[in-house]
Amino acid sequence: MSAPLNGKRVAFLATDGVEQIELTRPWQDLQGAGAALELISLEDGDIQGYHHLDKAHTFKVDKTAANANADDYDALVLPGGVANPDALRTDTHAVKLIKQFCNKHKPVAAICHAPWTLIEADQVEGRTLTSFPSLKTDIQNAGGHWVDEPVHNDNGLITSRVPDDLDAFCAELIEVLSPVA
Repeated sequence: MSAPLNGKRVAFLATDGVEQIELTRPWQDLQGAGAALELISLEDGDIQGYHHLDKAHTFKVDKTAANANADDYDALVLPGGVANPDALRTDTHAVKLIKQFCNKHKPVAAICHAPWTLIEADQVEGRTLTSFPSLKTDIQNAGGHWVDEPVHNDNGLITSRVPDDLDAFCAELIEVLSPVA
């Protein structure tokens, strides 16, 4: 029996300050389901993961946002942390890449503070999503509807609040990417 996501390609967009578990757990689950994964960042080299405010591991970047195209992938994962999405939302290439995925109606999964990047990419207005609670006002100010749920799927825009929601977040992403029987 083959893994359900064989042939699916998923991009992870992250930079220094990424909440490590929000990168590694979806990576592990998607890889286990057979997906091919690439880490996209702002620059070549490595990015620094964090456990909250403490440095953790580094991760090798596969491609820069300037050289990435949504056409090459089936979905995009946006891990959180505070510094990571704050840096991504100020980078024109990262924001452009997020817009490409959304405009092509490809699944985008964002957890924790990552919806900041969705706000910057003008992808929140009229949508329902969840996030780390401190983003509620930002999401509402951008025209979105914020809900306090472990995971919310608004037509392929999959969002979660915190690392404790990773079971639901990863399961929803895999279900969305799984071929219909």
